[in-house]
Amino acid sequence: MKRTNPVYGRLICALLAGVGLLAPALQAVAQSGSQTILEAREALRKKDRNRLAATRAAAQADRHPLAQWVEYWELSNRLGTAQQSEIDAFYARWSGTYVEDRLRNDWLLELGHRRDWRNFAVDFPRFRMNDDREVTCYALLTEHLGGSDVRDAAREAWFAQRDADEGCALMAATLVESRQFTAAEVWRKARLAAEANRPRVARQAVGLLGAKQASGLDAALDMPARFLVRSAGLHGRPHAEMATLALIRLSASEPEVAAGQLLERWERDLPPDLAAWAWAAAGKQAALKLLSDAPKYFQRAAQVAAKAKLPLDEPEETLAWKARASLRSDGATRWPQVMQAIVAMSAAEQRDPSWVYWRARALHALADPAAPDGDAQRAQARALLGSIAGQLHFYGTLAAEDLGQQVVLPPRPAPPTVQERDAALQHPGLTRALLLIAIGLRPEGVREWNFSLRGMTDRELLAAAQLACEREVWDRCINTSDRTRVEVDVEQRFPMPFRNEVLARSRDIGLDPAYVYGLIRQESRFVMDARSGVGASGLMQIMPATAKWTAKKIGIDYSPELLTDRDANIRLGTSYLKLVLDDFAGSQPMAAAAYNAGPNRPRRWREGPSLEAAIWAENIPFNETRDYVKKVLSNATFYSALLGGATPSLKARLGRQIGPREAAAAVDRDLP
Repeated sequence: MKRTNPVYGRLICALLAGVGLLAPALQAVAQSGSQTILEAREALRKKDRNRLAATRAAAQADRHPLAQWVEYWELSNRLGTAQQSEIDAFYARWSGTYVEDRLRNDWLLELGHRRDWRNFAVDFPRFRMNDDREVTCYALLTEHLGGSDVRDAAREAWFAQRDADEGCALMAATLVESRQFTAAEVWRKARLAAEANRPRVARQAVGLLGAKQASGLDAALDMPARFLVRSAGLHGRPHAEMATLALIRLSASEPEVAAGQLLERWERDLPPDLAAWAWAAAGKQAALKLLSDAPKYFQRAAQVAAKAKLPLDEPEETLAWKARASLRSDGATRWPQVMQAIVAMSAAEQRDPSWVYWRARALHALADPAAPDGDAQRAQARALLGSIAGQLHFYGTLAAEDLGQQVVLPPRPAPPTVQERDAALQHPGLTRALLLIAIGLRPEGVREWNFSLRGMTDRELLAAAQLACEREVWDRCINTSDRTRVEVDVEQRFPMPFRNEVLARSRDIGLDPAYVYGLIRQESRFVMDARSGVGASGLMQIMPATAKWTAKKIGIDYSPELLTDRDANIRLGTSYLKLVLDDFAGSQPMAAAAYNAGPNRPRRWREGPSLEAAIWAENIPFNETRDYVKKVLSNATFYSALLGGATPSLKARLGRQIGPREAAAAVDRDLP
């Protein structure tokens, strides 16, 4: 049986006392460590109906402040046999709470599964979170069945679907049957799924067209090279679509081979729109592999479409990689191709700070010093940079420095008033969230907390963030403060827990403490018992094998318990960071990439042309690592400003260029 850490019990008492809830019955519950709640959660994991019913009764009898969660778990565990009357009673009992809306999400999925459209239509408008794509698909289906024209919204939802869920599949099948979705749209969905390496979704899509059109699909998706060789001739559009799927799948592993197939035969044999798509798919995969031919493949796609006088159909993710590949290229084509890719993006994507920044850089680079409109173009570039300059992120800081501005943190707003602090202290949802986190149910607590923030003003968010800071729930402190738009408290957003330890350790081994803080903030949000899905642990999220290797390097005896000890975790993490930083000759972006993705990958990513460091960072093939490197470096810049000392500069942290390194310059090639 899972036991509660005694520290949690004290935390619960403090939380309840802080909101004026410490009646004798609740004090007894708090001091018991909320064992009933933990038993209920374990019973849910085991799907133990009897134990769930017993813990529900116990929580109700104790009037436990988390009783609603036990009721939710008990009811959600038997949702398949529940009746609408039970659900309505739960809604009424816990009206306005997170668990009410959470159950509504679950129940809407169940109603869709039951095809109970009448009750679905009644319940859906009350769904406040409305963040479940499968529920959205069911909702659009009910509107279609009621006679509404939902084609455009349904198409958008279906194309955005990531998994082969029942709701979106049923909606698509219904709209195909009623001829609201065309065969061309079904094949486009299949191409998008194949590019995203979701063969199950591709199969689901093509299956909507019937067994005849789906013939050969398994071979095209699973053995693309063999399929292409054995396709003796085209037999209409379905076969051409199948060949395109095979080329997309081949590109994922061997983009150069796919490009060769296109040159040899398929560009000629495929309809121009499909040939252009296949070239763009090869370009995207070549860009992900950092191949120098990627821009050529993208340009070939544009030429094929232009020759046939067709619009070039490129998905958003493909356009992003087209822009990145163009940034990696050299010569006169770089900036025109960057601009071409960004202009083709949706309006929403063009507003992303990444593309605002690179569009400004392209405009400036393309401005002719001798042409009359050159000044206007440069002014437009400065205006774009100015639109994001000073925003607290990677490209906001780069834009400011490009404009010659120093990193200046926004003035700290007035602290929350007594009334604002009391409102946060007495907010039931925030209180429940902190209780859940205190007893070790962090995922549930985070969801309850985030739901409670909906609709809060900046002042309310600052007060809620301050509550989390004071309780040392640092991830909620940071993420809540990050939501404010006008009143920005930088010290909330970039707190410095364990300051004495981090500063002393950084000083002892020659690390910049701002860089260490920037990395910890991104790794764990200062949650000491954080554990990733792959087994990384603690403040600095160290993998056991890495910790063992590092311990040997620095001459200490390793034991698994070191990972969960705060000071030991800091020591091991900073030591490893110093080792990778030294291995990459002091390059902070490469060391951050190595810390996240392992040292061997950034070694490969540095091969090829020498690049401006910001371009290198933007071209990191892993989405997680690319975002990680940007955030660690921008975090470090803001921490540097908070810590004082030298003038903070993101460009100084990036360094000038990143490129191949001579083998003789390697320092520590046995890094794990």
